[in-house]
Amino acid sequence: MELIRAYFGVGSVTKKGKDQYQYRVCSVKDIVRVIIPHFIKYPLISQKRADFEIFKSIVEMLDRKEHLTPAGLQEIVNRKAFLNKGLPEPLKAAFPETKYVTRPKVEYSGIPDPN
Repeated sequence: MELIRAYFGVGSVTKKGKDQYQYRVCSVKDIVRVIIPHFIKYPLISQKRADFEIFKSIVEMLDRKEHLTPAGLQEIVNRKAFLNKGLPEPLKAAFPETKYVTRPKVEYSGIPDPN
């Protein structure tokens, strides 16, 4: 994990258990400037790419400060509903108007050439 953090030059590594560590990047600026460009240059080649595209759109909304309006925050929650395990129960209760966005379809076209 420390090698990953050193590679990107942003974020932090924390110990989460006896043999478990977590790499996190919490700064929207660092995600926009470092993490997203990496995954654009070296795209995921599975359905996880669809998750990345939704994640990227959420980060772009945060960067534009859209989360500061009720409509913008609701749209972020709508998109978050598709990531990982969906919305936790407290978010479902807090945002009963959640509308699920269409998940992008990812077609496998081989491993891209990074050059």
